[in-house]
Amino acid sequence: MISKNCKRVRANRLFDGKQYHHDIVMTIQNGVISSLQKDSAHCDVFVDGLVAPGFVDLQVNGGGSVLFNSNPTLHSLQKIVSTHSMFGTTAMLPTIITDDIQVMRMAADAISAAIKQKTLGIIGIHFEGPHISIAKKGAHSEAFIRPLSKAEWTVFERQDIGQILVTLAPELVPIEDIQRLVSLGIIVSIGHSNATYDCANNAINAGARGFTHLFNAMSPVSAREAGVTGCALLNDNAQCGLIVDGHHVSVASCKLAIKAKPQGGIFLVTDAMPPVGTQLHEFDFFDRKVTCNNGKLTSSTGELAGSNLNMATAVKNSIALLNVMEDEALRMASLYPLKFLTSARLPILPSALLAPDQKANFVQLNEDYSVRSTWINGQCVFNIN
Repeated sequence: MISKNCKRVRANRLFDGKQYHHDIVMTIQNGVISSLQKDSAHCDVFVDGLVAPGFVDLQVNGGGSVLFNSNPTLHSLQKIVSTHSMFGTTAMLPTIITDDIQVMRMAADAISAAIKQKTLGIIGIHFEGPHISIAKKGAHSEAFIRPLSKAEWTVFERQDIGQILVTLAPELVPIEDIQRLVSLGIIVSIGHSNATYDCANNAINAGARGFTHLFNAMSPVSAREAGVTGCALLNDNAQCGLIVDGHHVSVASCKLAIKAKPQGGIFLVTDAMPPVGTQLHEFDFFDRKVTCNNGKLTSSTGELAGSNLNMATAVKNSIALLNVMEDEALRMASLYPLKFLTSARLPILPSALLAPDQKANFVQLNEDYSVRSTWINGQCVFNIN
């Protein structure tokens, strides 16, 4: 078993976020990389395979049999983080989808407790809704979709829950409210929206930073209206999350997005649900059931309901199905989502680079991109060696 107090890690092959190194020693002090250099001196452990920056997942509904909406507690967060660490995730935004205000409050309290206890891997929270389009609600519950009110502002204005990401439909949220969210350091993402191109573009100009699960639950490109999807593809400064699980978006559409966007414009997300890391085949979802069949999650009312995807598999799929180069796929899972989150609300960002003065967040991968070990702040949180 690898010691959690390891200070010197020797890697056979290491991608630092920019370039590859071979037979390199990474020295870690107090969770931070102090040096990365060729060194024949003593090391605490030799790590074979590929060492790469840890994965950052901005859309995690659950895992390990837990749905955050159903159990918005610190214990649930710890279970979700532990499960996703098995797949290389070193930083995440646990996600609350459209729900009652009390669930939002309880989730915020759980995130606050996790941050106070320095739970590794939790950097904030993603509220996916409730201010979304009924026409593009997907598996979200219509009963909880509503306008932004004082009750939600009291949650969004909290300063003790790390980085906040809010997915909203701009046709239902006034530009002034989008600007107010942005002024609070909240990342605004357009999603579950039936907006026109102009409406979505106005939201981008007001400070919205990007788009949630590109192509899914958004107005499509058509001959006479580019819609939200067209706005996402045309805005070079807006980043888009992409679910590369083979179910949410076709291979051709994924390739189109990568071709249309500048480098860094697409980052990987999982939209993970309770079955991740388990053999769970069915779970309760509000007033419905969700079943898992060959990795595809479907609500009893017919919609896709999140995914059974993990970040390591998202990287593997990007390489194998989309013909993305390995280094770029790794950046899509680490550097690019962190760039999307850049904000004053995260004074100490997790690291997407393995370099001096950066947090020692990294993953050890086999040739098939399965995970051997995961490290957060220099601590080994998962290991099968």
